Amino acid sequence: MKKILAIALVAAMFVAAPAAKAEAAPGRGGVVGGIVGCCFGIRTAAAYNEGKSINIREWLQLIWVGYVWAGLEGYSGVTTSDLQKAEPAYF
Repeated sequence: MKKILAIALVAAMFVAAPAAKAEAAPGRGGVVGGIVGCCFGIRTAAAYNEGKSINIREWLQLIWVGYVWAGLEGYSGVTTSDLQKAEPAYF
């Protein structure tokens, strides 16, 4: 029963995906945009679909180092404007 439910959910995702797809940069979105969203989160997927590249911070989240890095920066009080000054292409 669990396998049938899982297959039905995956099939529903692929059926609904073209209807839910927003305007993206040429060559962006689709399956790759979905994988980026699953692996790195919605903010990274949205930035990827707008034409931006995936930052080293997101790649490091795959091995949990990125989460520790983000936690340390959050603890030290880093703001969005600080990140924009340090990495303007990221935003």
